[in-house]
Amino acid sequence: MLKENKTRLIQLALFLVTIITTTIAGSEWMHSKYLFFVDEAHIMSWNDFLNGFQFSIPFLLILSCHEFGHYFTARYHKVDVTLPFYIPLWLGFILSPSFGTMGAFIRIKDRISSTLHYFDIGIAGPLAGFVVAIGVIAYGYSHLPNPEYIYEIHPEYEQFGLDYADHVYTYEFSKQQHYESYLESRKSDSVVFSAEGKPAAEWGYPDFEPMESYPNMYFSKPLLFQFVETYLVSDKSRIPNEQEIMHNPYLLAGLLALFFTALNLLPIGQLDGGHVIFGLFGAKRAKKISQILFTVFVFYAGLGIVDVSLMEDTTAGGLASFLILLVAYMYFLNLCAFSMFENRKDRWTFAAVMLAAQFGVHTLFGISGYEGWLLFAIVLGRFIGIYHPPVRDDQPLSLSRQILGILALIIFIISFSPKPFVMEF
Repeated sequence: MLKENKTRLIQLALFLVTIITTTIAGSEWMHSKYLFFVDEAHIMSWNDFLNGFQFSIPFLLILSCHEFGHYFTARYHKVDVTLPFYIPLWLGFILSPSFGTMGAFIRIKDRISSTLHYFDIGIAGPLAGFVVAIGVIAYGYSHLPNPEYIYEIHPEYEQFGLDYADHVYTYEFSKQQHYESYLESRKSDSVVFSAEGKPAAEWGYPDFEPMESYPNMYFSKPLLFQFVETYLVSDKSRIPNEQEIMHNPYLLAGLLALFFTALNLLPIGQLDGGHVIFGLFGAKRAKKISQILFTVFVFYAGLGIVDVSLMEDTTAGGLASFLILLVAYMYFLNLCAFSMFENRKDRWTFAAVMLAAQFGVHTLFGISGYEGWLLFAIVLGRFIGIYHPPVRDDQPLSLSRQILGILALIIFIISFSPKPFVMEF
């Protein structure tokens, strides 16, 4: 009893910390302001923090409904399960906007021996979270602010009017903003004179060095968002630009909810989507589907990692660096295949074939994937596993459950974005 109470206190503490971290994260995205290491104009105020609840409340509501969907279904089937453990994560101390959390999980203490139980518990979370996400997204799109609201966050956009998107996402504009920030930082310095005796403000600072590129990160919209914007939003002028959608807390909460829903519904192994295909297609077919989809997933993720331009440096040092990168990436692919093949030789064969195929397709057709998926690929292949555990009771699903399973796969398709977080330079 004492141990159980201690666990619940830990769960409550994690939840409370997650509320704080997601609220801070929401404020960062909404206002482009931070708590530390920024000038006075970009310091987060108390009101800015309170505005962050517009993100944290709907986001955690969706996340909680997902986890409690698993929890209550497990309890219904008399499977011993814990309450959710929330995972707070805030990166504001390095000036990197985060989501405030890495999600949440429940721990199943019993061994599940029934296909039906796996299916019900697995599908309940994504369906419950998706229903609430639809409500949040609908509210966000039905309460869109006037397009001029963006000037409150980015006053530098106002000079271009509502056509700002044609001007501000360029290298020249980013360089100008960088230079103006540099000038602002030099205001407190003593006046510097050029060789001609003119104040530095009249001729510019010779020590200003623009960056070779300026990173720009934004969220791409999945099919569901595109459908809503195309067919359900009457005033198209209010639809936020794709690169500014993070400033709308409800749409950001819905967007991230769909991202996590799609991750969970990937039809691979022991993910919720893996439980769905295991129930729909049986153990043998589910294993084959997991193998194929995981291979495609890794292949797409790695496209662009191997680039022929890496071989342009033909010096000894350049060739050595290329070979080191090649071996390191092959070792990474070997780790991704850890749960797919028991034999080490098979894993290295998988890595070599994958590398050759990625290199060939990228070189011949210039097709690039999304390198961000590689992190999830190694988590799947090395730690979670791509094969579903066996069960003793493998009875087929009822028609109603089969329909729900197909619905879950449709939800995966309309929630999935091939490049969810785009980083441009």
